[in-house]
Amino acid sequence: MNKLTQVMQALTVGVLFSVPSLTLAATESSVQTQLLDKFQSGQYSSKGADSCLMCHRKDQSVMAIFSGVHGDLAHSNSPMANLQCESCHGPQGKHRGKNEPMIVFGSDGNVSAELQDSVCLSCHQDSERMSWHDSMHVQAEVSCVSCHQVHSASDPILDRSQQVGRCVECHSEQRSDLHKRSAHPMQTNTQAGSMVCSDCHASHGSMSDAALLQPSTNDNCYQCHAEKRGPFLWEHQGVVDDCSNCHDVHGSVNDNLLKRKAPQLCQNCHQPDGHQFNVEPDSVFSSGQSCLNCHNQIHGSNHPSGNYLRK
Repeated sequence: MNKLTQVMQALTVGVLFSVPSLTLAATESSVQTQLLDKFQSGQYSSKGADSCLMCHRKDQSVMAIFSGVHGDLAHSNSPMANLQCESCHGPQGKHRGKNEPMIVFGSDGNVSAELQDSVCLSCHQDSERMSWHDSMHVQAEVSCVSCHQVHSASDPILDRSQQVGRCVECHSEQRSDLHKRSAHPMQTNTQAGSMVCSDCHASHGSMSDAALLQPSTNDNCYQCHAEKRGPFLWEHQGVVDDCSNCHDVHGSVNDNLLKRKAPQLCQNCHQPDGHQFNVEPDSVFSSGQSCLNCHNQIHGSNHPSGNYLRK
């Protein structure tokens, strides 16, 4: 299936099954109909980008495409090496001089996020993006260009030093978590660190909850915290079940990313069972590490006498 057929099919679905009152304004639906007609007629310009640049060459944001891979004429897979500007924006038709619409991308685009993405996916449909259509970003109508910059020498979100800054523009709760007392060493424009969002999450979607790279939360954590993996002779069931039972992975006001301090955290599961649970000054529950004063192998133990996770 060639690029033109893929885009036409996506546009057809958008026109036939869109509900303007819920997803698109009536004017956008009309534009999509016009764009479908243009794709069917296939009136591409014989001059390619030269025709476009007669009007758009003074726009620096347009000309920036020639600094990146999308504008590389020497690369056979580059849009500029094929139908040039019309590879993404559609056939010119009667656009020049008569303002016939072409595809416009971004939050101010003239077609839905789904249809914008169909253009990108006509080239970028591969194993890394196989879960995109069911991803949280698609459900939130976040288009490819909401994160990626096509008309640029380098895409900021692919730069580890800038990636976190881009992600937290939308993920505000996680942005605040990064500044809490205990947090992962994230690399940002203002903070040195060794981690970025894509070390744990697949932004294009995955088969796991929260778009994690690994099948489960624990498997994700074990990529760095292998010493917690086990199996142990004496296991802590809460740990085996899910690391997030005890830890706030994006940041916490408590040490070690814990959701609550001990003994309150422990008492979420362990109700009074013979211990004196009244927290009094200088008691074992209020001094030092509370429950961990004794049960210090909290992630599991291989000691023959470690059944209470004390050795």
